Amino acid sequence: MTVALPNLMHFDEDAWDDLLNYIEERRVIPIIGPELLRVQTDQGLQPLHEWLAAKLAARLSVDTQVLPQPPTLNDVVWAYRSQRGRREEAYTRLRSILREVEFEPPLALRQLAQITDFDLFITTTFDSLLERAVDLERHGGESATEVIAFAPNRVADLPMERSQLQHTVVYHLLGRLSAAPTYVVTDEDLLEFVCALQSEHLAPEKLFHELEHNHLLVIGSDFSNWLARLFLRMTKRKRLSDPRDVGEVLADNHTAQDKRLVTFLQQVSGRTHIYGGAEKFVAELHARWLKRQAGTAAPSGLAAAPSRLAAVPQRFLPPSREMPENAIFISYAREDLHAVQQLKAAMSAAGLTTWFDRERLEVGDDYDAKIRANISRCSFFIPVISETTQRRHEAYFRREWNYAVNRSLNIAEGGVFILPVCIDDTPEAEALVPDKFKALHITRMPSGEPTPEFLRRLKDLFSGRRA
Repeated sequence: MTVALPNLMHFDEDAWDDLLNYIEERRVIPIIGPELLRVQTDQGLQPLHEWLAAKLAARLSVDTQVLPQPPTLNDVVWAYRSQRGRREEAYTRLRSILREVEFEPPLALRQLAQITDFDLFITTTFDSLLERAVDLERHGGESATEVIAFAPNRVADLPMERSQLQHTVVYHLLGRLSAAPTYVVTDEDLLEFVCALQSEHLAPEKLFHELEHNHLLVIGSDFSNWLARLFLRMTKRKRLSDPRDVGEVLADNHTAQDKRLVTFLQQVSGRTHIYGGAEKFVAELHARWLKRQAGTAAPSGLAAAPSRLAAVPQRFLPPSREMPENAIFISYAREDLHAVQQLKAAMSAAGLTTWFDRERLEVGDDYDAKIRANISRCSFFIPVISETTQRRHEAYFRREWNYAVNRSLNIAEGGVFILPVCIDDTPEAEALVPDKFKALHITRMPSGEPTPEFLRRLKDLFSGRRA
């Protein structure tokens, strides 16, 4: 049953057609939560995490009668720790419990796996049911799905841009089952993961680029009121009230009942819409996708019709991993990536070679040495000033700015190297930048759109260097 709420999308025929159009264009990423994990146990159909909590309590000798009913994994683990139990034991016991059973992937997961236009799945659960569903439906049960798991102590990003992926990917955003405590079981774990996902050096940049620039189906999540708000803000990397080209659907059993969250979304996030019931949403989506594949969907030409969800976002080529010779180095705060991409696209169209780092810290890289070396040999340095850089008093881009200032000390008086730009209305006099920047002309380019004059000046500067 669809939940009809003021100012939130009612899923009529046009809305479903829009969603299916974007799925066919691979502009939609499903994010799977625990509400879809209902498994067949000896006591009938049960939520997996509820079943696990009972089993874990028995293994750890925790009295569930004194816990909230039904107890959660968080309740069980903290009750065990209050008995002076070791935190790590809970994770090894969970692994043992799941190794002793082999649940069939739930129908909803298999239905999603059958929608072959999905090439990237995000899961917020630690079990292997989603990847097994994909293997069953697409690979005859063979283990061919690429599985990646984030952990707060290491970078785990997509291996390449999504358009270049060779296999379907299942990404465990909150960790994957392990004997080590590297996945979310407790509320404290969740807090640590959320903090790590927003870290300058740990955030999976290629993954977050995809989340930012695609429509999201958040299906069956158990996010609380504030976590739902934070998650949406984290994936979109901008204020939810700012204009944006992509939207999200929250399909679960609880969001529509949370009046405060619904009110918040009505006020600030017109691109976020609610559907009541995770399994019902998947069943309806699956049936409509199959119908369209069979050629019995709406008349041809519908895919070209204007969308009520959003316009197709512009795609940007990723920056080269290694900086080309004589490139212009763009230094920015991560939250300003979209504006930086606009700037890069315009400069590339003008024949200018640019580079900015979107890989962050990768295993095996001496990250700081790499950045310092690139700044020492780039042709020009463009620091991007914004409301974001004003808020962030401590961040890696500030180190980049200081490296550029140090290099400028060796450049002759009147020589041009640093070209500061501002992508919003941050006052120059109040800008939190090195004094060297304030002594230079700061070019205004709202949302990263450079003026023709700025591009001409850069081309003239390049020509003067070659001469």
